[in-house]
Amino acid sequence: MKKKIISLVVMIAVAAVVLGLRVDRVVVNTIQEWRMPLAGKVIVIDPGHGGADGGASYETILEKNLTLTISRQLQAYLEEQGAIVKLTREKDMDLADEATKGYRNRKREDLKHRLDLLNDKDNDLFISIHLNAIPQTQWSGAQTFYTNYHDDNERIARFVQHELVRHLPKNDRRAKPIDGIYVLSHAKTPGILVEAGFLSNPEERYWLLQDEYQQSVAASIYLGILRHYSDEETIVEEY
Repeated sequence: MKKKIISLVVMIAVAAVVLGLRVDRVVVNTIQEWRMPLAGKVIVIDPGHGGADGGASYETILEKNLTLTISRQLQAYLEEQGAIVKLTREKDMDLADEATKGYRNRKREDLKHRLDLLNDKDNDLFISIHLNAIPQTQWSGAQTFYTNYHDDNERIARFVQHELVRHLPKNDRRAKPIDGIYVLSHAKTPGILVEAGFLSNPEERYWLLQDEYQQSVAASIYLGILRHYSDEETIVEEY
């Protein structure tokens, strides 16, 4: 019973944070008396690309800029709930050494350094954020990817995807296992990769440039993480 009351109080606080509402003083005091689900959790957010590597693009719109914006918004949500948040990059840069020459060499070194940051033994979870772009313009929707190398990966992916479907328009994608992604395949820390949408889709591209939509993406990931660390059972049904 106590767990149910705590979960209810936490969810009230979450709704208030996400929607920008005022939380009643009694609720705030109650939350402070109980340990928040994310308190002390070390979560790494990995904004995809950076520096010379712009990632997916459409004209002057670059993936690297949007992933950083969404990552910072996600960071704010997580820190509100007591998480210790680290970003693999905090500005437009790659993680290769300054002396490293050549795009391919820098890209290889960048990925290795990202992986080193994700695999720090103190980390509890990582979230890598990217965007898609393909020649066909009809495809849209945010999607979460995971590997089966950790038991928690599918659980967190399903919760995050469920929230992305609930809060983003015209999105019916499902969490999906994937191989061949360097960071995911070599990560020792539990984590997922979120493709926040398609820059190649005109409608979704428009929404991805809007502040409120970016906040909705960040809030959806945040809510999925919160559900992962709650007592809720893993989502097993198709949605």
